[in-house]
Amino acid sequence: MQRFHWRDEIRGLDAEADCERIVRILGTLEFPWDLEQALGLALYRTYAVPSIGELLGGTREFTERTQHRYDDTALILNDIMEHGFGPGRGRDALRRMNQMHRSYDITNDDYRYVLSTFVVMPVRWLNDYGYGWRRLSDHEIAASTNYYRKLGKHMGIKDIPETYAEFRELMDSYEEEHFAFTEGGRAVSDATLGLMVDFYPAWQRPLVRPFTKALLDPPLIKAFDYPEPSAFWRRGGDLALRLRARVVRRMKPRQEPRWARMSPNIRSYPDGYEPDRIGTFPKGCPVPHDMLTRDVAATGAKVPAPGQSVAPAPRTAEDSGSVTPEDSASVTAEATSSATPEPTSAVSEASER
Repeated sequence: MQRFHWRDEIRGLDAEADCERIVRILGTLEFPWDLEQALGLALYRTYAVPSIGELLGGTREFTERTQHRYDDTALILNDIMEHGFGPGRGRDALRRMNQMHRSYDITNDDYRYVLSTFVVMPVRWLNDYGYGWRRLSDHEIAASTNYYRKLGKHMGIKDIPETYAEFRELMDSYEEEHFAFTEGGRAVSDATLGLMVDFYPAWQRPLVRPFTKALLDPPLIKAFDYPEPSAFWRRGGDLALRLRARVVRRMKPRQEPRWARMSPNIRSYPDGYEPDRIGTFPKGCPVPHDMLTRDVAATGAKVPAPGQSVAPAPRTAEDSGSVTPEDSASVTAEATSSATPEPTSAVSEASER
């Protein structure tokens, strides 16, 4: 297999009709590590919007159960990407996300902004910052845009931008208008950075935090009231990631997909999970939530035996499928209510690519 095998395959696909296939190739074969970092940084940015940061901080889920919220985000978005929007596991994950978000009073503008970060930040990471082993083509950017437009429609988001340029303008203008310090946003940011530090061996941890903060742009640093990173860390982080990109470019192409569910950093469900039974559960939610997690296992609470399936409660008509734009109560985006994402990590092996 040649280094540009997957790029060449994508060229033969349609940016709209085949957008799901293209995004799977990009996310699991061409740039799995890079897009994990870019999407983590995308969600991290949302903490700096006061209405989002305060909401996330107020739930206390993101400061006290950070690992669970990180895991739930990765797994739910993974299942949607891996299995698609049709009936099955992908739709179960989408339904679970929408169920969680119905419990929060979130504006459509905030949801549109969060969606825009998913569209824009991967392009900035790979192309504008130069951290990708190759650049995304216009064809690939259009396909990714179409995928997230499709996701947004299934979540009921209204007035979704149509092009990448429109998403970029939305994100930049929204951040310029809204970025500001809040106690809740800072608390969620600190908890997320703390989780990231714990992912690495003890000897690396003193490097992880300053390296990661050096990848935050000045508006984010100001919004979280962090000290400005030194020029040493700014230049060092940029150089390290550009060097990594050159190394990866000379490696053989990945032949097997690397799904987010394969990450060793996902630790909450040692015996597996079902997408409709993870995440946060508002009072009165009909969905069973007795998954065996590490926290539950430690308490000795009654849980299903490994491999035992617990049938979900019967679904109502409201829960029977994806959500329509008319269902304004379910307008949603993953960062704003269900989990804490991984920000850009500081130290990585090039082989993870």
